[in-house]
Amino acid sequence: MSGDVLAPDVGPQDHVAGPASARVTLVEYGDYECPRCFRARQVLDVVLEELGDGVRFVFRNFPVTDSHPHAEMAAEAAESVAAHAGVEAFWTMHAILYENQDALEEDDLLGYAQAAGADLALVGDDLARGRLHDRVRGDFRSGLRSGVTGTPTFFLNGRRFDGDWAAPEAFIAAIEDAARSILH
Repeated sequence: MSGDVLAPDVGPQDHVAGPASARVTLVEYGDYECPRCFRARQVLDVVLEELGDGVRFVFRNFPVTDSHPHAEMAAEAAESVAAHAGVEAFWTMHAILYENQDALEEDDLLGYAQAAGADLALVGDDLARGRLHDRVRGDFRSGLRSGVTGTPTFFLNGRRFDGDWAAPEAFIAAIEDAARSILH
């Protein structure tokens, strides 16, 4: 596939917030230890609130372990929370991880998992045995197939977005343009 097209398409394996009927699907490849992803998270909070049901948001893991040594285990912890406690708990864990980027050691992750509503023992066992490693690496490989080289990287309706995501107004305008383009 071309490096500017999402591969694979959004499917049941993905973490999705928002309705399937939304005119725009926004996919982020992110890293829980990346400062730019933290900034993107703050912008996304504004964007998603503003656009409401007009956007379906999808998060995929892309831990850049060379510069963020805790990112992969943080992603595995988030996946374990999703597996054991469901969608709502995943999004809670997702937010907690970004708010605590400076504290991503295993004990920290277990505390966050418990705060998100997951069973501490189950998540701890998953981390110790690397049970969610393949799940995280699958997201990472899909990012590589999609041309992702760093984080955050966004896709709007399956096409790579290289515009301004750092300013909420600019990102909202780009998403609204994507929504209008499918109507014509």
